[in-house]
Formats: sequence, C-alpha cells, structure tokens
Amino acid sequence: MFLAKDGYERTAWRVAAEEGKIELLHKLWEWAKEVLTREELSNNLFLAKERYERTAWHIAAEKGQIEVLHKLWVWAKKILTQEEFHNMFLGKDGEEMTAWHMAAEKGLIEVLHKLWEGAKKILTREELSNNLFLAKDRYERTAWHKAAEEGKIEVLYKLWEWAIYVLTT
Repeated sequence: MFLAKDGYERTAWRVAAEEGKIELLHKLWEWAKEVLTREELSNNLFLAKERYERTAWHIAAEKGQIEVLHKLWVWAKKILTQEEFHNMFLGKDGEEMTAWHMAAEKGLIEVLHKLWEGAKKILTREELSNNLFLAKDRYERTAWHKAAEEGKIEVLYKLWEWAIYVLTT
C-alpha cells in the first residue's frame, strides 16, 4: 500500500511533494522509516521516477515547493549515499531536464536560489559549471536557454550573476 502507484506511476509520497503537503509528507516519512530499508527509502522515495521520469525533487522544484525541497534535502542527506544524493540533485527527467532547468523555465527565482545554495555546498566548481550551468536537456538547451525561451529576464540576471561567481572564484 505504501508504495502503490497511481495511473501516472506516482506514489502518495510523490503526490504529497507535488502538492506541497508538508504535514502529510512528514507523516509518510515517519511511516516509511518504520517499514522500509535504506535501499527502499532511497529507490522508492528519493530516486523513484513516475511516467515522465520525474522524481519528487524535480516536481517540487517545478511547482515552486521550496519547503518540500528543504525537507527532501534534509531527509535525503540522512539516507542517501553521496552518489545517490548527487543523482537526486542533478538527476534528469524524460526530457533530460534537471530541477535547475525546470525552475529556470518557470521563472522560479526562489527555487533557483534554494538550488544554488545547495549546489554550492555539494558540488565542486567544475561540477557547478558542467552539471548545473551547462547541463543540457534532450534538445541541447541549458537553463539559460530555457529562461530566455520563456522571457524570464530576472532568471537570466541571476544565472549570469551566479555563473560569474563560478568563473571567478
């Protein structure tokens, strides 16, 4: 029941993350820790993908669920290996978009800021450059392209500011 999926291959965990239901997500987390192994928590909560190959991390970023992103970060740090955590943070969906792409496309400055602060903590300068700023979707578009395509000038300013930081530090 806990890991049951709907027609879109979403678990209750994934739906709660999408809808920003923090209390429900917290309760599901408490129950999950009681009955699932570390591998099951990793594979079925943090790294599980639905029909469009998006994780709870992707969808929280796309929907602007900052508090959900924070909770997922905190809980994932307790459960995931470093490699798994990087896979969650930098993972790509079916369109090969990262959470960074999604937030840029939607113009979600606060989400980008949250992702940026997290990225600086876990990624090297090279990883910031190659796996964040230069990460490409299936059409070879970066987050910069996605923001430009959608006319998100504030996002372009922020991406530029942060890219300069990466290049000069």
